[in-house]
Amino acid sequence: MATTSETETVEQHRAERDARVAALRPAYQAELALGMDRLFEDRRETCPWCESKRLKVRLKTADYLQAKPGTFVLDQCADCRHIFQNPQLSKAGLDFYYRDFYEGLFEKELGAAFDSAGGDTGQRHIDRAKAMLTHLRPGRWLDVGTAAGEFCAGAKKVLPDTVFDGLDVGANVLKAKENGRIETAYQGFLPEHAETLAGRYDAVSMFHVLEHTVDQRAELEAARKVLRSGGHLMIEVPDPESHFAKLLGKYWVPWFQPQHLHFVSIGNLNRALRDMGFTVVAVDRREPHIPFDLLGGFGLMLLRFLPFRNEPWLSKKPGRNGTRLCKLFFTLGVPFFPVLHFLDRALAPLLRRTGFSNAYRVVARKN
Repeated sequence: MATTSETETVEQHRAERDARVAALRPAYQAELALGMDRLFEDRRETCPWCESKRLKVRLKTADYLQAKPGTFVLDQCADCRHIFQNPQLSKAGLDFYYRDFYEGLFEKELGAAFDSAGGDTGQRHIDRAKAMLTHLRPGRWLDVGTAAGEFCAGAKKVLPDTVFDGLDVGANVLKAKENGRIETAYQGFLPEHAETLAGRYDAVSMFHVLEHTVDQRAELEAARKVLRSGGHLMIEVPDPESHFAKLLGKYWVPWFQPQHLHFVSIGNLNRALRDMGFTVVAVDRREPHIPFDLLGGFGLMLLRFLPFRNEPWLSKKPGRNGTRLCKLFFTLGVPFFPVLHFLDRALAPLLRRTGFSNAYRVVARKN
């Protein structure tokens, strides 16, 4: 049972959040009044990976995490099996759906959810560094999509002599430098910096970055450019061939709509890397698995059916009865959390080996 102090802390947090939502609501409502069409590009008639016209709808879903408005469609190519958002978010759409997510309103809530999602994230960073050590000991490493530099800080425990730099579009990369987690911070997208950074790095990492990018091949070409000859590229992405993707449907967390734009299969990625002048030296579907599918799927379902939420992109704050009903729905779901959390972890050793792994890793050497 929660103590009086804990209850007061929760109520204080809720009041502070409601105040932030109220301050943000006028700007969001003004933007939504401009219409939703501007948030999307025109629908594609061909696959962005192989140009095939044989497209079919894989699923339709919504933004269950933030409850921002919109319907999002994932198409799959019948020839190369590439899965992509269609129509894709426009520049305005990317700005709208990313705003107040990794930074701002949802930052602390999202950070707490990610920290609890996959167990020991610190150990995962160490394991990634060790995986690179089997191929080389990098003198300088660029972590693309570094956020606040958590990976670089963890990898330093294994590679104390490696200089880590970070690149990201948000302001957190600047904080990573201020906190001493990285040596140099680059803000923006990798292709924008590729010419300046050409041939500078022994290692480049992209951990759950490619799925967010508008042009995956352009990102890979940029990574090749900043690598020295013999340098290594390490990539982790959601595995669209995971059995969980079919089993859980729109409630499979790695679909992560509307932010994930492309889902490249392991075969397509390896062929693309070879065509660009890389040699694929390692493929791993076991270690990158994050044991969160059952709990995450249930969480998304619960969020979808919460009848009332107070968010600035919703037209008004829910009334007292709506808030109570929302709390009731959430309270009824809470007992399932520890059970699903336990199952995710207990089954992980088996799932990693049976096609249920939700992510894969590729390491490739620049020829």
